[in-house]
Amino acid sequence: MAMTGAASGKTHRDENFPVASLLIQERVRPTILAFYRFARAADDVADHPRLSVDEKLALLHCLEETLLGKQDGAVDALPLRAALANRGLSARHGQDLLKAFRQDVTKRRYRDWDDLIDYCASSAMPVGRFVLDVHGESRATWQANDALCAALQIINHLQDCAIDYRNLDRVYIPLDVLERNGTTVQALAARRATPALRQCIRELAQRTSTLLDDAEPLAALVSDLRLSLEITVIQRLARTLTGMLVRRDPLSERVHLSKAGVAVTGATAIMRGVGRRIVRRLGTAGHRPQDA
Repeated sequence: MAMTGAASGKTHRDENFPVASLLIQERVRPTILAFYRFARAADDVADHPRLSVDEKLALLHCLEETLLGKQDGAVDALPLRAALANRGLSARHGQDLLKAFRQDVTKRRYRDWDDLIDYCASSAMPVGRFVLDVHGESRATWQANDALCAALQIINHLQDCAIDYRNLDRVYIPLDVLERNGTTVQALAARRATPALRQCIRELAQRTSTLLDDAEPLAALVSDLRLSLEITVIQRLARTLTGMLVRRDPLSERVHLSKAGVAVTGATAIMRGVGRRIVRRLGTAGHRPQDA
């Protein structure tokens, strides 16, 4: 089944956080970009405003069948299939992502925080796990990765909460948070957030900060220096955006960084990351046993 007409035109340069930036080694960038192309195609299908539920599910099935080599109908899955074969990697992470996109098609509300994190386990965590696997990193990094990826996903949800509701009738703010603060999903249709909705967003942003705390060790756990620096940049951007969500109203105010803001934040994070690596290496060297 052809994917014609479902594409949004977005690329990895349009994303909130870096995707295979120049920090990443050239030898792995094509593989990561192939995964992004696959994910972007699935996201575009799930979010398409005119496709029916059945049409969306059929297109997502076509993506999976092509990824697994059972057909060639989804051209956006072919580069990833080839990359996985070349590197001897499993299709598992791509299949996990498709589970989340199918959920996007059929599920529009989330009961509580645990329900939302369960969604993130398919929609976000596989992305970071794939990048770590491509770099040959230990699975000991997965716990911190999962916390970071969940945080990034929830930041995106909060930034786009009004757009998702107005365009797709999709709400990722858990229903129990809305109820506890005395409001409903209909508040997302307003031009400005009510005090109750602002409190919901602040509460979720603060819980996201806790996820970022859990993810803090990730950069140090990663062996590849350039990947470690990219993670450091992403963590710093996430901290900045979470702070903005605590202070600002995503219904009426900008809660995205400008290109200049991203550049400054990224440069600061890189310098900090390099500094930490140097200090850690000096500390390790200082504790080596002396030669007899």
